[in-house]
Amino acid sequence: MNEPVRRLSVVILIMFLGLMGAASYIQVITANSLNADNRNVRTLYREYGTFRGPLIVGGEAVVTSVPVDDPFNYQRTYQDGPLYAAATGYYSIVYGRSALEQTENSLLNGSDDALFWNRLGDLFAGREQEGASVSMTLDSTLQQVATDQLGDQVGAVVALDPRTGEILAMVTSPTYDPALLAGHNSAQVNENYQELLNDPGEPLVNRAIAGDTYPPGSVFKLVVTAAALESGYSADTELYAPQELDLPGTSATMTNYADEKCSANDTTTLADALRVSCNTAFANLGMSLGWDVIERKAKEFGWTSQIDVPLRAAVSGLPDDPDAAQTAMASIGQYDVRSTPLQMAMVTAAIANDGTLMNPYLVKTVRAPDLRVIQQTEPSEYGQPMTRTDAASLTAMMVDVVDNGSGRAAAIPGVEVAGKTGTAETGLDTPPHNWFVGFAPAGNPTIAIAVLVENGGDRGSAGQEATGGIVAAPIAKAVMEAALAQDGDG
Repeated sequence: MNEPVRRLSVVILIMFLGLMGAASYIQVITANSLNADNRNVRTLYREYGTFRGPLIVGGEAVVTSVPVDDPFNYQRTYQDGPLYAAATGYYSIVYGRSALEQTENSLLNGSDDALFWNRLGDLFAGREQEGASVSMTLDSTLQQVATDQLGDQVGAVVALDPRTGEILAMVTSPTYDPALLAGHNSAQVNENYQELLNDPGEPLVNRAIAGDTYPPGSVFKLVVTAAALESGYSADTELYAPQELDLPGTSATMTNYADEKCSANDTTTLADALRVSCNTAFANLGMSLGWDVIERKAKEFGWTSQIDVPLRAAVSGLPDDPDAAQTAMASIGQYDVRSTPLQMAMVTAAIANDGTLMNPYLVKTVRAPDLRVIQQTEPSEYGQPMTRTDAASLTAMMVDVVDNGSGRAAAIPGVEVAGKTGTAETGLDTPPHNWFVGFAPAGNPTIAIAVLVENGGDRGSAGQEATGGIVAAPIAKAVMEAALAQDGDG
């Protein structure tokens, strides 16, 4: 064999080895990730031919698959689709999957390793493969009440059981019907998706956990208060609280809401500052503590960390090395402080749970087709951002906010409620965002809640006064009342 032929043979051999290696890599190493890729339409076609497990709320299937007489065999159906869309997501032959339809896909379609013995039994028995059922932590009553209370206002509600981390309600507004994307007519599904995508209200965005992060405004003062308590402050510590505070290094000043005074003599206690949500007091407190102290406390509550419930939440952000003036602004939840409603619900839940923050979760149990439990979420601690003593002190201050301060609209007769209002400037020529966070009963909390209403909701669009105490607090009250009624405390 002459030299050119030998060289050509070596090149061809190398090409064959490369081809075999690439094929092996794709078929073995990356097979699972390719199968799970939303763009892999062939996987969806294969999945549609088998029974996909249901998504369950309170023992009732709110998402299921029903037999149909077409090449896909099954149609995914959504009972009260808009009510649960933020959690369930959609399952589409055109646009793949989202939310729990995506994160729990291998369980729902029956391909998960936990279902191996079920698949083997089905194979020998000649039965069709079936997926597992996934039970959510959502409470149908609280989900409905939160949805009704938000109405057509843009915003979100997240309610947690502070003792376990279970997500009791997760509502985003506006919402959509996943059934619009679950049809088998590709042209119609594509038209529906484009309408949702072009809707200025962005109904496909889950504002509760994964939309844009928001300036938290005065609800962030809970984090600053927690940092102050850890640093040796008490509810009775006197703070400097002028009507107008000079911001160091700038010609700017800070005032309180409506330019009001927090006290008659430019000083107030930490408890009273929180009760009336005194901006100047907390801005000066933040500068006294130093940003490093506040940042460390915020991170203990979950800021800058990736939270998966298992839906992936947007990461709540903090300013990077702010100067004194920026620290003052950040200490009242402005400047570069950003949060999701889930993050603020976690702060509130930690205070309610004696300072212990539990990991939030949305999936309670997973059952095989034979009803055998194959997965069950056990409550777990995220961390301990506060001591029991400091949490009790902050709880007492939050009760005063509702009883005698800016959160009166969240008061429930006969029940002690702890809360905090927030009114956050957007930096745009729009009304502020309105917040309320709270928990009840304050002495033995069973629900912690965060409510966000963008741009003042209906009041903001009407040009009326829009604050967290006016707009968001009544929504939280209604949801907490519904939860307490179920617990027998309302």
